[in-house]
Amino acid sequence: MTGIEIDNVTVAYHGKVALHKASLQLEAGSICGLVGMNGAGKSTLFKAIMGFVKPATGRVLINGLPIRRAQKSNLVAYVPQSEDVDWNFPVSVEDVVMMGRYGYMNLLRIPRSLDKQVVRESLERVEMWQMRDRQIGELSGGQKKRAFFARALAQQATVLLLDEPFAGVDIKTEKTIIDLLLELRLAGYTILISTHDLASITTFCDQVVLINRSILAYGETSEVFTEENLSRTFGGAVGDFSLAKSRLNQSDRGVYDEFN
Repeated sequence: MTGIEIDNVTVAYHGKVALHKASLQLEAGSICGLVGMNGAGKSTLFKAIMGFVKPATGRVLINGLPIRRAQKSNLVAYVPQSEDVDWNFPVSVEDVVMMGRYGYMNLLRIPRSLDKQVVRESLERVEMWQMRDRQIGELSGGQKKRAFFARALAQQATVLLLDEPFAGVDIKTEKTIIDLLLELRLAGYTILISTHDLASITTFCDQVVLINRSILAYGETSEVFTEENLSRTFGGAVGDFSLAKSRLNQSDRGVYDEFN
């Protein structure tokens, strides 16, 4: 099954094109890195996939369904960057994760026993159940990331969008998230990760999308993640490429082989 299908999508804000005739297909059971400069259209692509912006042209399908039907079926979950969140809002970690269940509740949003069970299991998977009563703003950077990842798990979506999930996190959180991503890939999830960390692409992403106002290239990491393509994406030399390439080419207990 194709998890995400984007066909000839153009998005404009106030007459200025942010994304031009973008097309790609991501199969279910894959982890894909989304790579591009600031302002290259990564956030716009995420918004189009989530149905937050209406394309001027083209269409987006999630698991073969139009965006509106996919939303009603809770098929897409989003894990935001830390800076996108009001950390002073007076909610507990458990409350935040319970928000992932809102799509399954009635208008009064009274949790059922199933909702509580799913929230607990989601927090346990990210090793955060013991912090369920903490106010969300009291957490460390890594703990906040894990809490919002738990919210996405609680939603039980099969398409996950993660925005810079490893920015400012500790090694434990990074390993916890990567381990979970690999489990979800095996379970048939479609995972798209926006990241500036080129070296991390080769660690666990089996596919990569290169974007600069449009989709320049996408496909298997070993084929698409080249110096030539990255130069087109970033408009010049890419300093991290030598490190990323060396990690991708490791064959004797290499990082990529170990995770795959």
